Amino acid sequence: MNILLIYPETPLTFWSFKDALKFVGKKSAEPPLGLLTVAGMLPKEWNKKLIDMNVSLLKDRDILWADYVFLSGMSVHAAGAKDIIRKCNKLGAKIVAGGPLFTTQYQDFLGVDYFVLNEAENTLPPFLADLEKGEAKHIYTSEEFPEISLAAMPMWELLDQKKYASLSLQYSRGCPYDCEFCSITVLNGRRPRTKERGQFFGELNRIYELGYRGDISLVDDNFIGNKRKLKDDILPALIEWQKEKKYPFHFITEVSINLADDEELMCLMVDAAVYSIFIGIESPNNESLDECGKTQNLRRDLILSVKKLQNRGFLVSGGFIIGFDNDPSDIFDQQIKFIAKSGIVNAMVGLLNAPSGTHLFKRMKKENRLLESWSGNNMDGATNFIPKMKYHDLIKGYTKIIDTIYSPKVYYSRIKLLLEEYQIPKWKTDIITLRELSAFFKLIWFIGILDKGKAYFWKTFVVSLFKYPKKFPLAMTYAVYGYHYRRVAALL
Repeated sequence: MNILLIYPETPLTFWSFKDALKFVGKKSAEPPLGLLTVAGMLPKEWNKKLIDMNVSLLKDRDILWADYVFLSGMSVHAAGAKDIIRKCNKLGAKIVAGGPLFTTQYQDFLGVDYFVLNEAENTLPPFLADLEKGEAKHIYTSEEFPEISLAAMPMWELLDQKKYASLSLQYSRGCPYDCEFCSITVLNGRRPRTKERGQFFGELNRIYELGYRGDISLVDDNFIGNKRKLKDDILPALIEWQKEKKYPFHFITEVSINLADDEELMCLMVDAAVYSIFIGIESPNNESLDECGKTQNLRRDLILSVKKLQNRGFLVSGGFIIGFDNDPSDIFDQQIKFIAKSGIVNAMVGLLNAPSGTHLFKRMKKENRLLESWSGNNMDGATNFIPKMKYHDLIKGYTKIIDTIYSPKVYYSRIKLLLEEYQIPKWKTDIITLRELSAFFKLIWFIGILDKGKAYFWKTFVVSLFKYPKKFPLAMTYAVYGYHYRRVAALL
């Protein structure tokens, strides 16, 4: 069998980092780990080829080569996936579709021969067995959550590593929390399922053997879902592994805000080089947090928690949401003030949407407030249900937030605040690579000379260079991110 694995191109969004990646000569932030894992589950004698459309062009000859096309993606890839399906249909290629997009929205896609839904450890083996017998069914699904220890070793060798800013790895699936708007528990359940130590380090060693060095995105739903196993087993071993190999990898992941309550866990994570974390903060308004079931964010000083994490050596990115039923009329100013005080430079503010299958989706449907399907991009200024707040007030206020927090004056002030709070981890080196040097000259030209906010850039440049010289590269990195965010904001 010749198997072509295709991942659609991600449109310009907060997470695509398309404009930022140009500075470091990369095509994509990270590779499609799901498809790489599926490739590892297919018979070894089959020929496999990956086309990630974020880094490569999909050509007719690639499709004609394949006996089957395996297609995956997330909600944001819906339009791109439909284009790929049409192209494959024209060329007569058989399509096998799976992953988060199809698991929650398969009924929206025509032209797919086989849907292998939910987690592939449950549904791919019976599909392959039926395919061998010539009895493959149209849909394979399962309500059970398999042990992640059954997951195959991803085939990172299918990648052109040089085109990615980071590689990706998964340690766990599932999240103990059940926020109303979130599809994680629909897809992966509430019980955090983890890989065993040997399996996790086997994958790390494989990436190391392939010659990769740099950032790795731990794509867990909530990395700290099982704190005890991390503290007793994984992180102490990871620290020793990193020291032995002189810290070849630095990790990015997603956690809940209650990490700030656990001093031991924070120290272990930073010592293991888990340095960048995304946290769903959502709202400074307690009634809105209570509405969506974000219990872990209640009864705490959120800004104090963020600063504590920054002071321990974490770069905190934050997700914020506008459009809850309980949002007051001044929520827009509340969000602007909170983000400014927090020093969260990477602040993603989106309109509330109801992804298929979530508790919010079901509630909106019951209340006859549901509109069309969600685009998957919560920063496109659209919502897929009728909000309680007047829509034109919601859009006006949302636009005000985006225009304010990404404006050069406010954005660079957050960088300065972060430089005050952030403590550099001990493992961080001062070595500058040729790629970083090249990126520096690009940012001087595009941001320091051509950009409208260049005056604020140069103020930050001087302050960081002379007051925080060891944090200067970090300040410049955030300057590049800001260039990307302003491009995203301009699309509203």
